[in-house]
Amino acid sequence: MQLNKNAINKVLGLSLCAASLALTTGLASAADTAASNYQQDRAACMDGRSAQDRATCLRDAGAAFNEARHGKLKDDDASVYQKNAQIRCNALPDADRPDCIRRMSGLDTTISGSVSGGGVLRETTTIQVDPPPPAMAPAEPMYPNMPAGSAPR
Repeated sequence: MQLNKNAINKVLGLSLCAASLALTTGLASAADTAASNYQQDRAACMDGRSAQDRATCLRDAGAAFNEARHGKLKDDDASVYQKNAQIRCNALPDADRPDCIRRMSGLDTTISGSVSGGGVLRETTTIQVDPPPPAMAPAEPMYPNMPAGSAPR
């Protein structure tokens, strides 16, 4: 019985070590990513590539780095953006919804502007061809006894 208890304790200890090693590796990778992102953000602040003044930009970059180190900063998730786009399009009338979804997905869409410039504009062109007018009935002659196509002289 004692041997089984020792074996269980060893297996449990090895399992805990493996789990902590995996967690440490994941945290180290997240820390490396956070540090790399911070360096890129800081460089953008220093080069003036940000839409903010330098002090605000550096403060925001540092705050983002701190949040990322503590696992509180989430990466951009495409599914979240897609879900938000769908919600925006659902607010439109049924007839306009398919065009909105196409615009938000980027299909056949021209995108211009920027967030820092005041807004991103998405433009699509939809060509609608009106149906031809109904065929007109042949005109009746002006004079009932005159054959069609004849004109009085």
